[in-house]
Amino acid sequence: MDIATVVGLILGVILVIGAIFLGGDIVSYLNGPSVLIVLGGALAATMTAFPLGRFLMMPKVTLKAVFGETQDPGATIKQLVELAETARRDGILALENVIEEINDAFLVSGIQMAVDGTDPEVIETVMETELMNLQDRHESGKGLLDAVGRYAPAFGMIGTLIGLVAMLSNMDDPSKIGAGMAAALLTTLYGACLANMVCLPMADKLAARSSEEVLVRTIVIQGVMAIQSGDNPRNVESKLRSFLPPAARRAAEAEAAA
Repeated sequence: MDIATVVGLILGVILVIGAIFLGGDIVSYLNGPSVLIVLGGALAATMTAFPLGRFLMMPKVTLKAVFGETQDPGATIKQLVELAETARRDGILALENVIEEINDAFLVSGIQMAVDGTDPEVIETVMETELMNLQDRHESGKGLLDAVGRYAPAFGMIGTLIGLVAMLSNMDDPSKIGAGMAAALLTTLYGACLANMVCLPMADKLAARSSEEVLVRTIVIQGVMAIQSGDNPRNVESKLRSFLPPAARRAAEAEAAA
């Protein structure tokens, strides 16, 4: 579970509810029709914008933003260097004995192709194609949350306009104008909260997760190609560490020296 996502969502809700408590009665901020207009309208518009199969993936995409695991490029580099040492010492065919111990299916696929004697150009093409497909899938999932984040404020405004029309069409009782105006504005509030507290931040978290995974898989591709070509493990390590930020690179070097 990603603690930052959970804490951010909970903290945002607490701050908004706390501000409501400090400024008035929370009951006056609850309105069922406004929720239906904003949430139902945003989901309906998203369903219109995307194919049904892709739309139905929204729960899975949302859960991934909350429960997705952080990718560790340092651990991946360490694993690739160990594989390079094994290949250098015992030959590349020896890697077939350790494939079952590798949890990363992408790395297993690359190592298996290298062990099978596949041409380097083919290995690189296959792995890069899979990486591009991964990026497309991630962008597709992020697009769902981005869409809800775009549509929710618009439906909040639509709900406000509906409420204003209903209020202005019944001006016989001036005492009800204030309450009617407040109810009309709630849909704008709901739309802004849904977009800026939930959907758009979670879409950004998915983008960050995607960048992490793309970096790790790029390292895997370069590592597999280096192993296949028989590079010295030290050269493999130096090459792969170049993908790390300077601080992470220095930490890895200090750990290796220790």
